[in-house]
Amino acid sequence: MASGLQVSPISLSLQARESASGLTLSNSSDEAINAQVRVYQWSQNEKGDQLTPSRGLLASPPMIKLNPNDKQLVRIIRAKAPPQGVAAVEDSYRIFVNELPIRSAKQKSGLQFAMSYSLPVFVQPAGVNKTEPKLQWRCSLQPDGEQMTLQVSNSGNGHAKLIGLSIVDDAGNSVNIHQGLLGYVLPNATMSWTLKIPPSALPTGTTTGKFKVSINGIQTIQNVTLENSTR
Repeated sequence: MASGLQVSPISLSLQARESASGLTLSNSSDEAINAQVRVYQWSQNEKGDQLTPSRGLLASPPMIKLNPNDKQLVRIIRAKAPPQGVAAVEDSYRIFVNELPIRSAKQKSGLQFAMSYSLPVFVQPAGVNKTEPKLQWRCSLQPDGEQMTLQVSNSGNGHAKLIGLSIVDDAGNSVNIHQGLLGYVLPNATMSWTLKIPPSALPTGTTTGKFKVSINGIQTIQNVTLENSTR
């Protein structure tokens, strides 16, 4: 039977005054399962997402056994002070919840599938009512005319979660470039994506364009600087 491990919620945000939050792990299968919860500090550089084992947040308990149709609350405890200072930005973490294989009498043969979850967690800076991203967009058109490299920089104090991407022409018509989650841009980070584009989707004879994208759940239109790649 397929794994019944489920985790909720799928992301967490802790205010500076909060010392803990929680995840609920549940097992909807008819067999017991084991799960492990691990915490990583999350940063970004020119190579993309970087994960470092961290004790800035603690998972309690980190190892769980779930009987059939059982639930378990895992507390996520802040173990260090929140970011502070005028230029403070939110702390970013990733929590990994992995199902650990258990071989039972019912599992004598066949493939066994183990679930794995990666959940973003953000800790807000002290003295800040609301964090928000400040994004700068650049787009390089590749020589083959079939791809573009999109670069997004974030100078704000909060992350940006980007979902969906469409090019919008002067008449307001849009051409879809990417569906679903494009990715995150953390504070003081720059992320790049190389994406396929339909023929003639981008405007010609201009150095600017418009993209439609969801940022932290809000649909927006972004002005983008267009460049021709020299590679």
